[in-house]
Amino acid sequence: MLWTVLTVLVAAGWRPLLSGDGAVAVRLHAYAVRNPEATAVVRVFSDVVWDPWMMRALAVAACVWLWRRGRGELALRVAAVTVAAALVNQGMKSLMGRERPEWPDPVDSASYAAYPSGHAATAAAVCLMLLWLLRRRVPRPPAWGMAAAAVLAAVSVLGVGFTRVFLGVHWTSDVLAGWVLGAGLAALAITVPLRVRRTGPGPAEAGRREPSGRA
Repeated sequence: MLWTVLTVLVAAGWRPLLSGDGAVAVRLHAYAVRNPEATAVVRVFSDVVWDPWMMRALAVAACVWLWRRGRGELALRVAAVTVAAALVNQGMKSLMGRERPEWPDPVDSASYAAYPSGHAATAAAVCLMLLWLLRRRVPRPPAWGMAAAAVLAAVSVLGVGFTRVFLGVHWTSDVLAGWVLGAGLAALAITVPLRVRRTGPGPAEAGRREPSGRA
C-alpha cells in the first residue's frame, strides 16, 4: 500500500512531496559542497561499502554457504530476492523516468533514472534476508550477536539511503521507495513457501485404498 501511494504521488507530481524532496536535497547538497572532507568519506560508504554490487556479493556468499550445507531452498530464496530487487528496480526506473537532482557544482554522479533508489532497495532486501537467515541458524546465535547484527543492518540500510540524498544523486522519496521495495520483496520471500505441500492424498494413494466393507 505504501509503495503504491508513494509511486502514484511521484508520478502525479504531488507538489508537497516534490517541495519536501527539493528542500531536503538543497540543504544536504549545500553542506556537502561546504565540507569536501566529509563528502569524501560519505562517497566511500555510498559507492564502495554499501554499493549494490557489494550487497549482491554478500548475498552470493550466503547462497554458496547455504547450498554447500544442503539448504538449497533457503539459498534460492536469497537469490530470488536479490535478482528481483534488481529487476523490479530497473523496471520501475524505466517506467517512471524520473530525473535525478541537477546541480551546478555536483559532488557525485549517477546514471539512469532516479526512482526508486537501487542502493536503498538492494540494501534493504539483502540485509533483511541475512538477518532472517541468522535467526534460522541452529543453534541460534546469542542475543547480543543478534542485536549487533540488527544494528549493523539498520545502520547499513538507513545509512546508504542518507548517503544517496547527501551526495545529491537521489530525492528523499526515491530512497523511501527503495526501502519499501526491498523490504517488501524480502517479506514476500520469507513468508511465502517455495514448496507446494499437498493437503490430501494424491490420485495414486486414493486408488490404492481398500474399499471399505459393510458391517
